[in-house]
Amino acid sequence: MLPTMEKCMICGNRKASESLRVCVDCIRGGRDNAILYAKEAHKRIRAEYDLPEEPPKSEDGIKCELCSNECVMKEGEKSYCGLKENVNGKLRSLAPLEHALMYAYIDPLPTNCCAAWFCPGSSQFGKVNIAVFFYGCNFDCVFCQNASHKDLGVAKAVSIKDFVSKVMRKENAYCVCFFGGSPEPQLPFAIRASELILEDKKVRICWEWNGCGNRNLVKHAAEISFRSGGIVKFDLKAFNPDLSIALSGVPNKRAYENFELIAEEFFEGSQPPVLTATTLLVPFYVDEFEVESIARFIAGINPNIPYSLLVFHPAFYMRDMSITPREQVQRCYDVAKKHLKNVNIGNKQLLGL
Repeated sequence: MLPTMEKCMICGNRKASESLRVCVDCIRGGRDNAILYAKEAHKRIRAEYDLPEEPPKSEDGIKCELCSNECVMKEGEKSYCGLKENVNGKLRSLAPLEHALMYAYIDPLPTNCCAAWFCPGSSQFGKVNIAVFFYGCNFDCVFCQNASHKDLGVAKAVSIKDFVSKVMRKENAYCVCFFGGSPEPQLPFAIRASELILEDKKVRICWEWNGCGNRNLVKHAAEISFRSGGIVKFDLKAFNPDLSIALSGVPNKRAYENFELIAEEFFEGSQPPVLTATTLLVPFYVDEFEVESIARFIAGINPNIPYSLLVFHPAFYMRDMSITPREQVQRCYDVAKKHLKNVNIGNKQLLGL
């Protein structure tokens, strides 16, 4: 049963989420500044968490280059992710040096990983994944599935030493997966920890991110996955630039640039495939037009790259939405298959399959 949703504030025809108030056609078509409605939604959401409504770009401020937002902060300003702040003319992190705001937990294999449909970890019964949840994110998705990452006030700082020791003590650890939030704002910690772990332990290092990180750091992280047999999972949320801003608060151009970089550097000959992409099928927004554009982009690089379409369930500021209708899932699957050889539907259990 589809939810009772608002009519678009601009066209009055198509349905719109209560938070965004405008439909996908008006957003993609740039009608009557539809994007301003979406930006107002992000402003309201971020105010609840005491986060800046947009990445700061203050003249003569201090620049952070960990992600594509490249915040420039004047005295007293926070970064978009909330993890950095200009204090007395110096860039201060909420986490001390050699620490990260995170927690790790043991996830027995096989697990509900976005790459489980082709990852060899799905056959590793008795082994475990060490899942690493980072607080903070360089995006602001209105449908966020892990919105607790915004609760920075309850986050605990964990040292590299303590985290690495925990991994080393887990004899049946098969893989380590960094997610969140998203790893980008704390990627130096994750890279350093991964390098230390791989010095003495054979585990697979995986990443699940939005992909809009610093180009050099992303390349380093992908090289670690390639070397260890891990997988880099990009969440390509939308293709249209305005729809990306509407759904996630910021542009995602860097994600596509980084995806192409990793594909060209590491995909060929990797086993299992080092690179994959997912797209969450947000009802009424991420439709077959978005999916076909994403699939065509991926196929232009290599049609063998695995691509998974994830069924949506209501979360965060899109609780008024339905689970993705089967008809939408089928249409998106069909257009993706026109371009790619390896397409999967994830979260099938939400459809009763």
